[in-house]
Amino acid sequence: MHCTVCKTGDTASGLTTVVLHRGDTAVIIKKVPADICSTCGEYYLSEAIASHVLRLAEDAAKRGAEVEVLRFAA
Repeated sequence: MHCTVCKTGDTASGLTTVVLHRGDTAVIIKKVPADICSTCGEYYLSEAIASHVLRLAEDAAKRGAEVEVLRFAA
């Protein structure tokens, strides 16, 4: 797939770190499976992975975490 951000790179499967902010909560999720652009580093998550990542962030926000660092596990 061609990158929709830089328009020059191709994406390849890999692992990335996703950082999400929700209110006063910051969630860092490491080793998230994604398609990553070889030129600019932009990443693309599948719908299932994105849903899982958002659920993790929601859970952290509900717990009142200020900063939470997680390793992705499907």
